Amino acid sequence: MLKTLNQNAERWALLVFYVMLVVTMAIEVIRREVFAYSSIWGEEIVRYSFIYLAWIGAASAVRERAHIRIDVILHYLGPRAKALVYIFGDLVMFVVALIALYWSFETVTVSWKFGSVSHGLRVSMVWFLMAVPIGFTLMIIRLIQSFLDDIHALRTGEPVFEGNKMFD
Repeated sequence: MLKTLNQNAERWALLVFYVMLVVTMAIEVIRREVFAYSSIWGEEIVRYSFIYLAWIGAASAVRERAHIRIDVILHYLGPRAKALVYIFGDLVMFVVALIALYWSFETVTVSWKFGSVSHGLRVSMVWFLMAVPIGFTLMIIRLIQSFLDDIHALRTGEPVFEGNKMFD
């Protein structure tokens, strides 16, 4: 069960938020064009679904090594040197994610302290602002997994996982 969750957690979350975004947007377009009426809650659901999509998608991209990178030099390196480069990249990204996670909680705590709510849904903004810390937490978990896989590849001399190629 943990293996399935590890492989598909982000995919299911992305699917839920994407469907919520598309269905709400379709309903709002129909309401606006057919009934000449729109609601503020529809815009908010679409906006916050998109925010969650972005942050969970970023964590999924870390797992798949799908973030944009320039890897021309990596083609000339051996398996161990590639593993070292990826380990260094994971460590740098890990430090940045930790700093961003720390500072993203400040926004959430301020919103919690003052009890701010969204304009249309009248829901606590904490639920929407938590997208950033959740995204960075997922990224940190995926970076740790990637780091451990890279250490294993470095020790055994196996090729490091470089992600799936888009245009090969």
